[in-house]
Amino acid sequence: MTLQPANDFLRCDYCETPHFPNPNADGIRVLGIASEYACPACRNEPLAHASVGGERMFYCEKCHGLLISMNVFPAIVEELRSHHQSSEYAGKQPDWEGMKRLIKCPKCRQPMDAHPYAGPGAVIIDSCSDCYLNWLDHGELQRVVRAPDCRYIMPLDDEERQHLKEAQLLG
Repeated sequence: MTLQPANDFLRCDYCETPHFPNPNADGIRVLGIASEYACPACRNEPLAHASVGGERMFYCEKCHGLLISMNVFPAIVEELRSHHQSSEYAGKQPDWEGMKRLIKCPKCRQPMDAHPYAGPGAVIIDSCSDCYLNWLDHGELQRVVRAPDCRYIMPLDDEERQHLKEAQLLG
């Protein structure tokens, strides 16, 4: 199988049939071909080519982290959001310990900037402004996707409101 440039499928070298791997539980189509980049969290684990909605990214098959170009990050979030019926309550605070971690950009090998993501989801992401790349640990992309966004806020239904009252998250 050969990875097709700028596409989210592989092509059989023998019969030239396209192969589209099924998306994983997070909606990411892991193409399974190693990239030239190593995982910044696992250090020596190669990142695999992956995609969502035709937009390419890199995926660690060990820790399930994601290296995503800042250029395609909004499109990936929008594509994954299009598959969810409603937003989840995002009352959880970010893990502030993530601000202390120092990881290096897989492309330029310089330290990445750990910071709270400016959008919804209350996550700490790592960014390299020189290479225009974001690193998200496992689960962080889903928190961004499922968090309420001012453009998509849906009112709580009675069942959700009762659940949050029982969990003492609403007054």
